[in-house]
Amino acid sequence: MNKSLFYIFVLLATFNARASFILLPMDETAQQNHLKAYGITYWCLSRDYKASWLLNYRGGSFLLPDADEIRKECKIRGVSFEVISDSEQASILNEISSPSQNMESVILEKAPKIAVYTPKGKQPWDDAVTLVLTYAEIPFTPIYDEEVLSDQLLMYDWLHLHHEDFTGQYGKFYAAYKNTPWYIDQKKDAEALAAKLGYAKVSQEKGAVAKKIRDFVIGGGFMFAMCSATDSFDIALAADGVDICETMFDGDPSESNYQSKLNYNNSFAFKNFTLERRPEVYEFSDIDMTTKRRVLMEKDYFTLMEFSAKWDPIPSMLCQNHTQLVKGFMGQTTSFDTSLIKSNILIMGTCELNGESRYIHGEKGKGMFTFFGGHDPEDFQHQVGDPPTVLDLHPNSPGYRLILNNVLFPAARKKKLKT
Repeated sequence: MNKSLFYIFVLLATFNARASFILLPMDETAQQNHLKAYGITYWCLSRDYKASWLLNYRGGSFLLPDADEIRKECKIRGVSFEVISDSEQASILNEISSPSQNMESVILEKAPKIAVYTPKGKQPWDDAVTLVLTYAEIPFTPIYDEEVLSDQLLMYDWLHLHHEDFTGQYGKFYAAYKNTPWYIDQKKDAEALAAKLGYAKVSQEKGAVAKKIRDFVIGGGFMFAMCSATDSFDIALAADGVDICETMFDGDPSESNYQSKLNYNNSFAFKNFTLERRPEVYEFSDIDMTTKRRVLMEKDYFTLMEFSAKWDPIPSMLCQNHTQLVKGFMGQTTSFDTSLIKSNILIMGTCELNGESRYIHGEKGKGMFTFFGGHDPEDFQHQVGDPPTVLDLHPNSPGYRLILNNVLFPAARKKKLKT
């Protein structure tokens, strides 16, 4: 009888101790590929597995159910994982729930449908978001003006704006590249597309696209933009109905005194900015800090703000990382003049050396948006024509993690923002 009881006890103990969860650790030393860990989590959501994002627990780890195919996928993609028991999972969640801990467990409900606004022709630069989505094996659909203007954004939850100029000034590349074949072809293609879509000027067509994207966000979409897509988007909205383009861009002079005709109420994030009138200057406005900053490459870092994970889970999700100090990087729009950011915008990352803002977030209608300054988190000064970054060399990039935070963010069951 005692022997039978012993075997029953051993059987029950073995059953209770069995592994039933997979933890993807996201701290600095335990995870060999932070970027692909997001892809694993997305992959699980796309197959209807339950997942949780453990905010501020070991760098923002992910908790997944234990399944042979998940273990196999982690091994194939080179993602570090830990198999934990029910009791270990309960202990972790108990620690996270403690009021003394700045942590929170957020349920991830479904894989968001992702669109990337990007031209169909090859451009002489690469887009960081497209690179990291491909590397993390997160599926996305490239769309451009025709799809946006025909209301196809309604099919997606999350939209990224590729390195883009929504003002119709062709990226202000005129002075340096007006005689290069790619610039000439780009201008010709943009004019042909605008005419096909029924617009007399590229600036008018791009303005219409910007307003469709605005409506996508107001209706509940999530929009993420980097580099020149941030300020040029806001400028296009503020300049709605105003001709700010010079003759070399649209065939006729700009309106007189157009600066005074800007409507800052229309813009998402920026206020009181002054446009750069000179067509030969590679700059849209004084929003960007590129020409105003004096930061050496070796000292160029920005700090992520710390938020309450329990009270402010939204910025906490967007700032999850294995370090609060992120290496800086430049772009046509490197960073934002803090004095020109609207008061209702949340600043999530700043460079302490000159007070510039690098990473900001806001709400518009029922939706949300994030602007991230700079072009490529692992290429300090990416030049036109430079080869794309090889992310196999940067699998633990903190800057690229910020992009993927935004990608996964719409999957979360939302709580009201308190900040």
